[in-house]
Amino acid sequence: MADWLASLEPHWFWLSVGVALGVIEMLAPGFFLMWLGVAAIIVGLLSWVLPISLPLQVALFAVLSVLTVYAGKRFLKDNPIQSEDPALNDRGARLTGEIVTVIEAIVDGRGRVKVGDGEWNARGADAPVGSKVRVIGAEGAVLKVEPLG
Repeated sequence: MADWLASLEPHWFWLSVGVALGVIEMLAPGFFLMWLGVAAIIVGLLSWVLPISLPLQVALFAVLSVLTVYAGKRFLKDNPIQSEDPALNDRGARLTGEIVTVIEAIVDGRGRVKVGDGEWNARGADAPVGSKVRVIGAEGAVLKVEPLG
């Protein structure tokens, strides 16, 4: 083992690991490493205040990791994060309410509509080419439409 590593006081190691895990969580958020970082910081603070052997520190870190991950998961289950825009990554849901133009007649409930500069498959009441319809929902990449008026 390197001499500098052997001379490193254990609490600095744990505090450094905790901060590093926090930084990694900020760079690649997944809301998991943060809890391991909290466990490492708690072990670092405890080993700073109390004379704890290295094997006991590792065991304490393992137990605290499980507890903090469980507590974090429980907290997020009880307090879900609400998005300001729940349809952000759901293009079909974002189009609900839009007026679009039929470019391939809707016959027997199936056709195509023009949305912006793209075309989407559509399902709904029969409508001729060129008519305007309103998007009322989406099922995957198929827009559900209804005639205006």
